[in-house]
Amino acid sequence: MLVKITIAFGLMAACVVIHASGVTWALGQLDRTSMRGRRFWRTTTVGIGLATRMVICHLAEIALWALLYLSTQAMRDLPSSLYFSAVTYTTTGYGDLVLPGEWRLVGGVEALTGILMCGWSTAFFFAIVGKLHER
Repeated sequence: MLVKITIAFGLMAACVVIHASGVTWALGQLDRTSMRGRRFWRTTTVGIGLATRMVICHLAEIALWALLYLSTQAMRDLPSSLYFSAVTYTTTGYGDLVLPGEWRLVGGVEALTGILMCGWSTAFFFAIVGKLHER
């Protein structure tokens, strides 16, 4: 059990690295030209760009968890692993696929990680949109 929890915390740390990289990437893409223009279109185009970059980060993080489930045979195939990971990370939790008993606590850590990363994306999005409306 301790080994599995250690692995889960390692994946959580990897998700933080991916997310920090994505936020840095998104900030780098915001230049002065994207901050000019009419408020509606500026906010809309910047919002689409930010949302796209954040979703890419979330998908990478979901794939990372899915690879763990696949490589440990906690899930039978890649489509099932990706689906289970997406449902767990987003805390949708349909329950049609479940991890074996010894891996279930790892799924909980994935859900908590997903909540944190989604919260980070939301806070980042809110901060950028707030800056757009200050100008």
